[in-house]
Amino acid sequence: MIKKNKCLLSMALLIGLTACQNDDKNDVESTPVAVVPPPPPILVAFDSDGVLSANIRRTRYGVPHITGDNLQSVGFGSGYVYAQDNICILADQIIKIRSERAKYFGPDKVLGSGDSGNIISDFGHHALAVMVSAKALYPSLSENTRALIEGYVSGYNKYLSDTGVDNLAPHCASKSWVTPITPIDLTAYMFATSQYASGANATFMQLAFLANPGEATEYLPYVGVRAKSASVGQRNDIIKNLELAASTFGDTTIDVGDLGSNGWGIGKDKTENGKGIVLANPHFPHTGHLRFYQSHLIIPGVMDVMGGSLQGFPVHNIGFNQNLGWTHTVSKSRRFVVYQLSLTEANKLQYNVDGETQNITKKTYFVEVNAGSGNSVILSKDYYYSHHGLIIETPPSNGMAWSANNAFTLRDAAEKNTDMIDHWLAMNLATNLDEFQQAFKDFDGIPWVNTMYADDQGNAFYIDKSRVLNLNDAALGLMRTDPVLVGTRQAIGFDILPGNTALFEPDGLNSYQQAPKLLSSDYVQNSNDSYWFTNTATPLSGYSVLYGDDFSPLSLRTRMGLKMLADSAGEDNKFNSAEVEAALLSNRAYLAEAVLDDLISQCQAQGNTPVNLAEGMSVDVTAGCTVLSSWDKLFNKTSSGAHLFREFAYKFNSASQFTVAFNPETPAITPNTLVNDGSALKALAVAIKNIEAAGFALDATIADIQFTEKTMADGSASGTKYPWAGSKHQEGGFNVFSSAKSDDTLYPIHQYLAVSDVESGSLLKSDLTADGYHINSGSSWMFVVNFTDNGPSARGLLSYSQSSNTDSEHSDDQNRYYSETTTLRPLLFSEADISGNIISEMDISSN
Repeated sequence: MIKKNKCLLSMALLIGLTACQNDDKNDVESTPVAVVPPPPPILVAFDSDGVLSANIRRTRYGVPHITGDNLQSVGFGSGYVYAQDNICILADQIIKIRSERAKYFGPDKVLGSGDSGNIISDFGHHALAVMVSAKALYPSLSENTRALIEGYVSGYNKYLSDTGVDNLAPHCASKSWVTPITPIDLTAYMFATSQYASGANATFMQLAFLANPGEATEYLPYVGVRAKSASVGQRNDIIKNLELAASTFGDTTIDVGDLGSNGWGIGKDKTENGKGIVLANPHFPHTGHLRFYQSHLIIPGVMDVMGGSLQGFPVHNIGFNQNLGWTHTVSKSRRFVVYQLSLTEANKLQYNVDGETQNITKKTYFVEVNAGSGNSVILSKDYYYSHHGLIIETPPSNGMAWSANNAFTLRDAAEKNTDMIDHWLAMNLATNLDEFQQAFKDFDGIPWVNTMYADDQGNAFYIDKSRVLNLNDAALGLMRTDPVLVGTRQAIGFDILPGNTALFEPDGLNSYQQAPKLLSSDYVQNSNDSYWFTNTATPLSGYSVLYGDDFSPLSLRTRMGLKMLADSAGEDNKFNSAEVEAALLSNRAYLAEAVLDDLISQCQAQGNTPVNLAEGMSVDVTAGCTVLSSWDKLFNKTSSGAHLFREFAYKFNSASQFTVAFNPETPAITPNTLVNDGSALKALAVAIKNIEAAGFALDATIADIQFTEKTMADGSASGTKYPWAGSKHQEGGFNVFSSAKSDDTLYPIHQYLAVSDVESGSLLKSDLTADGYHINSGSSWMFVVNFTDNGPSARGLLSYSQSSNTDSEHSDDQNRYYSETTTLRPLLFSEADISGNIISEMDISSN
């Protein structure tokens, strides 16, 4: 008989394979006990007992490192820290998607302007049905998505409860519109963000607002108005201003502001250590709801990812983990098409598709408008829908009128984007190329951006899997060759397709196999041109025309990036991370490198003979030529005369002032060669006069003339101006900045009025003011990460700082850092780096 082994299992686990000594010599010798390793940690969505907890450690510049046991708890910590730093921005956006801006802030986006912007926004978000869709679709969202959303909402609400409305940041302290939010609110907000470059764009909101089956002159956007408690005079004033605002609508330009970006994924053949490097350089607003927020998300053993996310997103949009990194650039793809419907003869609310009659349906929405003095007005507006989506309309002169024969309707591929969090979560969690690519096979969540990637194995990967409609080959062929379809797209920037045939009917969204992509061992790059020239050695072509045109000219910024990839890697032609950072912040400008020498030669030939401009004006360009002769061709703080070249660049026309035309065989270097017909010197002469009109010396430095400055809660300037290095898109810069006028929030942005162009009389497009160039958009959450044998080594910067709360020490500390150094800072990713640099720590619980 074999006696039971008296050796404790716990001891066996401690010493591994062993034989325990028996206390009876006659016992049969025991069998060795194999150590069973504990199972690896698994990803858990919801907290098991419903009590959420997170540890939050902040390091230098207020960067939060958030640790939780599950997705819900990490989301809880994320929502809490975001609210600490930026609660007023998200509170404003929730009011927007609830269609309550006019209720709280009155009819106008710009107070007292008569622009009726809040009314248009409220009706527009009703018409997009973001709240209705969120309520309907929320139960079908994945468990992971719901856990992150519900955790984030709980964290946000906890901060609001703990702090109290009266003690919030100055922008929203004591405001009645700051209330707890719900998972439905946050889901609706993400749906609207997905449609930012399509249906939620201001242009389409205005065109949907105009749609009316009545006569062409009947653009009355309030098909039934009733007063709640306002006087007749208050009601009539609101309606009159609404009419006036609507009469200005009709522009079909899809404006996403100054959104842009540069992104590189550098592979093993072009790096010194044979591992990947990612350069992330999104150009996004420094204010408002498209600000990035840096954080570090940790679920021990499961998730360890650092990055930047847009507000309301509980996972990172652009970032890196132990094994890989990625970034995005705004894609050239078109996430929508417009269909021209053929109406039936008898009814403007019916249309034909292959002989079958379909109905245009009507929905009526209501918006409450604060009329002042405690009164409000209820407005109602009818919106119209085909089976594709919203009916839109322009005045007849703009070509898309709702006539007796035709109507126009929008098909939006970015609507009801239920995959957004799942898609980015899968990217956050990926540990290798296969897992990263699988995210794009499993999900359609990336709404309007390209993706560049590199990893610790030296792979570089590009894909544009933005949400593009899946059209059949016959339709795509016609879109490339039919003169009317091609001409329309070239004229207005998007497609208007025949709606009277199912030939152009989409079959869902494009698949992973249909998306433009490139796996490379040297590099992939994008600077907002189409996918086709992702790598100079491997041009891509043949994908859906909705992704952008093949063999099309490249922007000067793209050409600058390609030039730096070719010439900035040092003598070995292989990059290290320091060289990539130096390239990013070199503040070179392609146009200067392409034409300045020729411009100076023309100056020298001109001598002191004045350059004649219109209306008898003549300009001696000698002083300007002297300044440009000494300029270093850079836009660093010490660069003298860079602003003169900038103003010249805004007068430069690539189509007419390059003598060598674009060649698709050599797109990185064509067009080129400055024309020598006197037009370049005239452009320089106008630039000189404009700078003089602004009151600046021609040899001023960038530090003298370019700055950032925060806006206070009351709309006034802070008075602290940080000198700012960097170029603009116009001169072919890479590290580019700009001056945004608005940001789709109701936060005020103080403005300096641009001076008038001496040639045209209009305000300068360069935004040069008597105070200089006021920068509030451009390079934002930027980083360079190189993978090493010891994990990721990263440097980065959130150029406008973590917090929008002007009372916070972290509202301008990174502005100051960039202004003083024009460098990136170390990103603290390893536990050793974090623990040695903690400035605060707290544990939060939902109990």
